[in-house]
Amino acid sequence: MSVPIRNLAIIAHVDHGKTTLVDQLLKAGGTYRENQEQQERAMDSMDLEREKGITIKAKNTAIHWNDHTINIVDTPGHADFGAEVERVMKMVDGVLLVVDASGGPQAQTRFVLRKALAQGLAPIVVVNKIDRAFSEPLRVHDQVLELFLDLDATEEQFNAPFIYGSALGGFFMNHPDDERKDCTPLLEKIIEHIPAPKADPEAPFHMLVSNIEWDDYVGRVAVGKVLGGSIKKGDTVWLLRKDGSKQQSKVLKTFTYSGLATTDSEGCGAGGIVGIAAGIDNIDIGETLAASQEMEPLPFVEIDPPTVQMEFSINDGPLAGREGKHVTSRAIRDRLMHELKTNISIQVEDTDQSGVFNVSARGAMQIAVLVETMRREGYEVCVSRPTVIFRRDESGKLLEPFETLYVEVPGDYAQAILKSLVNRKGVMEDMRTEPSGRTFIQAVIPTRGLIGFETEIVNLTSGHGIMSHLFKEYAPHAGDIVTRTTGTLVSMDSGAATTYSLQALEARGILFVGPGDAVYGGMLVGENPRVGDLPVNPVKEKHLDNMRSAGKDKTSKLTPALRFSLERAIEYIDTDELVEATPKSIRLRKKILDANARKRALKGGEDRSNRGK
Repeated sequence: MSVPIRNLAIIAHVDHGKTTLVDQLLKAGGTYRENQEQQERAMDSMDLEREKGITIKAKNTAIHWNDHTINIVDTPGHADFGAEVERVMKMVDGVLLVVDASGGPQAQTRFVLRKALAQGLAPIVVVNKIDRAFSEPLRVHDQVLELFLDLDATEEQFNAPFIYGSALGGFFMNHPDDERKDCTPLLEKIIEHIPAPKADPEAPFHMLVSNIEWDDYVGRVAVGKVLGGSIKKGDTVWLLRKDGSKQQSKVLKTFTYSGLATTDSEGCGAGGIVGIAAGIDNIDIGETLAASQEMEPLPFVEIDPPTVQMEFSINDGPLAGREGKHVTSRAIRDRLMHELKTNISIQVEDTDQSGVFNVSARGAMQIAVLVETMRREGYEVCVSRPTVIFRRDESGKLLEPFETLYVEVPGDYAQAILKSLVNRKGVMEDMRTEPSGRTFIQAVIPTRGLIGFETEIVNLTSGHGIMSHLFKEYAPHAGDIVTRTTGTLVSMDSGAATTYSLQALEARGILFVGPGDAVYGGMLVGENPRVGDLPVNPVKEKHLDNMRSAGKDKTSKLTPALRFSLERAIEYIDTDELVEATPKSIRLRKKILDANARKRALKGGEDRSNRGK
C-alpha cells in the first residue's frame, strides 16, 4: 500500500515569511532531533540567499506527518525570479499562499496567485505575522478574497480555507482569536484541502522535467512529479524533447527529498516528486521523460518573456587577470551557456563584437545575482547598464515594457516619491494612507524608469521605503527619461590613489576610491555634482621640500569612500560606462578607457546625430 502524498508550493510576495514557514514545517515533521539546533531559513542554501534575505532558487523538501508524505517546494518572492515560480506549478497540486497580516496582498502575491489559479491548483491562505504591531488579519482576509475575484478564481478556489498565525512564533490557528499553540492546524488543513496527486499508477511512466539539479557523480538530475507509472534505477527511459527529437537512456540513479537532505532512493511511484539521473548531459527543463518513444510530450507552462538586457564582456582593463581565474571570453561564454541549462528565464546571445554577449532577463536584479555568482566562482567580467528590450507593433510604432509599481513609504516621504515618479514617466493609479501612517502608492511606469529607482527610494526615505513591481504590458514609448543628473570624476592616470591627491578631489565631489586603491586611466573615481565628466589625477604625489613633510598626509582626514554594491553599481553607471566585477573588487569605468578615443567617439556620435536631423 502506497503512502498518501500531498504536493504543494509555498508562494508569496518577497519577505512575507515563506522560508520561515518552511522551517516550522520541517520542525513539525521531525527533521530536527530534540537536541539538534534548528537552522534558520534552512532552505536558503545559497550564500547570496542568506546575505540578501531572499529566496532565489526554487527548492524541494518533504516532511512526514500522520502517515502522509508532504512534498514542499519553497519558491522565490521577488518578481525577477518569477520563472522559478512558474515552472514548479506543474509539480504540485496545491499552494500555501502566504500573506503579511499588516501589508496584505502585494505585487508578487498577485503574480504567483494568478499563475497558481490558472493551473487549477487548490489554495490555502496563510495570514502570517499576526503577532506584529498594526496587523489586521480580518482586513487582509477580505483583501485576499477581492484578489481571488480579480483573478477569476473558480468557486472552489474562492472558497479556499484561511489559517492565521506566525511562522516566526511557530503557531497557527483556524481563527485569529484561537489558542496560539503549534503548527498542527496548518498541517491538518494541508492534508484535508490539498488534493492527492492526479497520477495514474497503472499508466506507463511519464514525467515533466520541472527543475534541474547537479550531482557530482552522475551529472544532471531531472526533477519532476511522476504523472504515471513508477521509476527505478536500471529502467529504460526516453527523453522527448521540445523540438520533436527523442533519445533513449537508462536510469543511473533516483533521488528523493526529505528534510534538508537529498538521498538515493529505490525509486518513486505515481504522484511522488523524484530526481532522475539518466546520463543525458543536455536534458532540459520543460522536456518529458517517458517509458516509450510513442508517448506524447507533456505541455509546459509558458514563461513570461525577458524585458531587460545587459552586455557581458571580458575585462580588458589594465588590472585584468590579477584577481580572477576565469578571464577569457571562452570561459565567460561557457559559464553563461551553463546558466541557460538551469535558468529558463534568461537568454544569452553572441554579438558582432568579439568577447561581448547579450544577456536578457526579467529584471536587473536577476542579472546582478548571476554576475555576483560568477565573480564568487573566480570570473572577471565587465557588464553594462541594463537596457530594456523594445518591440515594434504592426504599424512600426516603437513599444516598450511597462510595469505596475507598488511603493510603501512613511507618509512624510510620499510627495518626494511622487515627484520622482513623474520624472521617471510614472502615472499614479492609486494612493492610500494606513492608520499606521504608511502610504501605499500604485503606479504604472516604464521598465526604464525602474532602473535605479529602488536605490533612489532608499535615499529619499532614509531606508524606510520599499517597492515591488510586476510586468504589465508593452505600450507606446514614453519618451526620454533622465535617471542620473550628476557627472563623474574620471582618472587620467594609473597607479595607487594618494591621500594628497584625494584631499584636493574631495572638494569636487563624492569619492569612490580611498588611499592606496589601484586606479587606472578611464576609471570612475568619484561623482561630479555637475553633469559631464571631469578628468582628474588621483595618483599625484606631493612634492616635498624643506617646508613640507610627508608626515602631514598621514594625519589628514578623508571622508570614507563610497563603496558600491554590485546592484547599486549596475544601476548607477551610464550608457557609456561599465562595471568591472572581479572576485575581490567592483570598479566603475568608461567603456572606452583612452580619453582621446572617447572624445573621438563622442564627436563621431554627435556628427552622426546631426546628419540624421
